Amino acid sequence: MAALGLETSATAMTNFGALLTAIDRFVIGVFVIEILARLIVQRGRFFRDGWNIFDVFVVGIALAPATAAFSVLRALRVLRLLRLITAVPALQRVVGGLIGALPGMGSILLLIALIFYVCAVMAVNLYGAQYPELFGTLGASLFTLFTIMTLEGWVERVVNPIMETHPYAWLFFIPFFIITTFWVLALSALSETSSTLRSVSSKS
Repeated sequence: MAALGLETSATAMTNFGALLTAIDRFVIGVFVIEILARLIVQRGRFFRDGWNIFDVFVVGIALAPATAAFSVLRALRVLRLLRLITAVPALQRVVGGLIGALPGMGSILLLIALIFYVCAVMAVNLYGAQYPELFGTLGASLFTLFTIMTLEGWVERVVNPIMETHPYAWLFFIPFFIITTFWVLALSALSETSSTLRSVSSKS
C-alpha cells in the first residue's frame, strides 16, 4: 500500500524508484503464487468462489504491461489493495451485508429517480428559458438538481441568481432539497436497517 502511494510522488520515484519497482514486482509475484496455489488445491471449485474471481481480476490488472494501450489498466493497479477484503473475514461480512441490502434499495432508487425526473421537468418549464445553462435541457436540469442535493454551492450558484427574477423560487427548491436530502436518505437508512435485521433474524 505504501509503495503504491509513494509511486505517485515524483521525488520518491527519483530517489527510490528502483526499490519501489522491485517491491511492487515482489508483491505481485506473491499474489500470483498465492492464486496459483489456491487453483491447484481447489481446482474446479476455485472459480465457484466469487472472491477468487475478484482476486484474479485485480491481480490480472496489476500484470497488465506498462504501455500506452494499457495505461488505464495500469492506473487501476491500486485496486489490488481491495484484496484486503478477501484477507479479512470481517470485511467480507461487511461487504456481504451491503450487497444483501441492495435489492431492498431498489424501491428507494426508483423513488429518487421519479422525484428527480418530475422536478427536472418542472425546472425546465419554470426556469429553462431564462437560465439555459442550469435548466435549459432535461440533462442540465437533472445535473443542477443533483448538485443541489449534494449541497455543492447550490445557494450561491443556483438559488440566489434565480430568486433575483423569481422571488418565490424557494417554494420549489426548499421542498426538493428537504425531500431528496432528508426524507429519501432517511428512507434509505430505514430500508438498510430493516434488511440487516431480517438477515440477522434469519440466521438466528
